Amino acid sequence: MTNKSHRRLVCLLIVCLIPETISDEHSHTYEDNEEVVLWMNTVGPYHNRQETYSYFSLPFCWGTKKAISHYHETLGEALQGVELEFSGLQIDFKANVGQTPYCEVQLNEEKLQAFIYAVKNYYWYQMYIDDMPIWGIVGEVDESDNSYYLWTHKKLDVGYNGNRIVDVNLTSEVKVKLEPNKKIAFTYEVNWKKANILFENRFDKYLDPSFFQHRIHWFSIFNSFMMVLFLVGLVSMILMRTLRKDYQRYSKDEEMDDMERDLGDEYGWKQVHGDVFRSPANPLFFSVLIGTGYHVAVVTFAVIIFAIMGDLYIGRGSLLTTSIFVYAATSPVNGYFGGSLYAQTGGRLWIKQMFLSAFSLPALICGTAFLINFIAIYYHASRAIPFGTMVAITSICLFVILPLTLVGTVLGRNLAGQPNSPCRVNAVPRPIPEKKWFMEPAVIVLLGGILPFGSIFIEMYFIFTSFWAYKIYYVYGFMLLVFLILTTVTVCVTIVCTYFLLNAEDYRWQWTSFLSGASTAGYVYLYSFYYYFFKTKMYGLFQTVFYFGYMALFSAALGLMCGKFRVFYLTYNHFL
Repeated sequence: MTNKSHRRLVCLLIVCLIPETISDEHSHTYEDNEEVVLWMNTVGPYHNRQETYSYFSLPFCWGTKKAISHYHETLGEALQGVELEFSGLQIDFKANVGQTPYCEVQLNEEKLQAFIYAVKNYYWYQMYIDDMPIWGIVGEVDESDNSYYLWTHKKLDVGYNGNRIVDVNLTSEVKVKLEPNKKIAFTYEVNWKKANILFENRFDKYLDPSFFQHRIHWFSIFNSFMMVLFLVGLVSMILMRTLRKDYQRYSKDEEMDDMERDLGDEYGWKQVHGDVFRSPANPLFFSVLIGTGYHVAVVTFAVIIFAIMGDLYIGRGSLLTTSIFVYAATSPVNGYFGGSLYAQTGGRLWIKQMFLSAFSLPALICGTAFLINFIAIYYHASRAIPFGTMVAITSICLFVILPLTLVGTVLGRNLAGQPNSPCRVNAVPRPIPEKKWFMEPAVIVLLGGILPFGSIFIEMYFIFTSFWAYKIYYVYGFMLLVFLILTTVTVCVTIVCTYFLLNAEDYRWQWTSFLSGASTAGYVYLYSFYYYFFKTKMYGLFQTVFYFGYMALFSAALGLMCGKFRVFYLTYNHFL
């Protein structure tokens, strides 16, 4: 490991243990004429938001001030490709700076082609002042004579309220034509003005209420809520009436003698009572999926609550960092539900089950990220994950997730690991009779995900637009409602699918019930294809692999979460 990797790893561990520092940039308070740091972050094509490169990967130049006192990189920032580098510009709190040159660039052929490529592909760059993002465009194209121009003057208008910075605006000026062997001078200007914006509300300017709180968004939430009420009422009414008739029919059957019962036409879920509690096929893998699904659901709910309470969209990488540590801290949930289910099915390889529960999802995520990382390294993109960050993530998996999963597994096996079947399981499996094509498990699985997807697909558009375009998602109250709606719809659909399957005298309900909820993820992934080709202007190998790779991970996590709703298990216990 290089010295740079050692320093970065130490920095990550320090940030994880000490979330706040005493520096002014972190306390967001300044004295008059105190240094204000302008960080240069990344640059990249406007239509490929995730394809970003270090700002100085283009032949820009630094300011005259070379020294910098502090900068700390968090885990979320490292994973999201934040590459903050000091601009070298002299900026002091409340001190105006007139138009001042700070560096010059002599355009040789290599630098000229780099700038032309950036301008032709609509490259934008991002900067930070006091954790407030600023965006600017590299240049523009004059289509009349097919010439390329570079913006060389940065005009910063900074608003302050007391001793805090509450507003920052960038104006790009002085357009210079890109020509061979031309010397380009870069200048900057800083104007300070008093603003009435409260510090707590300074990020409101980056939000887009007209987009996220549009009446279509409200209508979709209301429509999904009404669908939930209708579905719950319909499921309750149908099952209550149907089950009442079933109970009446079965009570009559019990009054018959053996001869009449043999001559009668017996059918329905009562006939499989001796096989319905049979262990599912591949119980090890099934318990791993169920435990991981519960884990993902708990993490999703907790992160949404934290986002509502703490405005996680404000900090760089805060949402991702919170998600990682919540996932690690809630690892006992995975071990408890997966371990208890595996013990109930009579599984004996509990150590293997525990390792698979702990590492299945992290391994899937890391494997996909590792593949994308190769492409990012090839493109020299800032999305390439540093080696120190990989070591930090591996350490979290080995020293936090694994021990906590072990604790949950032991608790699950001892507290809820005893088989609780209300009736004896037949020694010989009952033959499964022929049934209609629409009662086949594969058809039930495909149809099961339609309604849950229909309840969330509008929200998927807003989430996708936030992640893949320049929108900040902040309506986590909407997301919480959609999460609860998705939970309710999936539970109702799972109950109905399970009842139909059992009523057809097919006792293979465990995997069918899981997959009928998890199939929602398949529809979401298909929708991601539509979104990519019709709602974005993304292009290139890197962005395509990045998009479909991480959308596959998102869909897999969603499928695990939807498939884990096992309320139908308790429901069928009540039926019997």
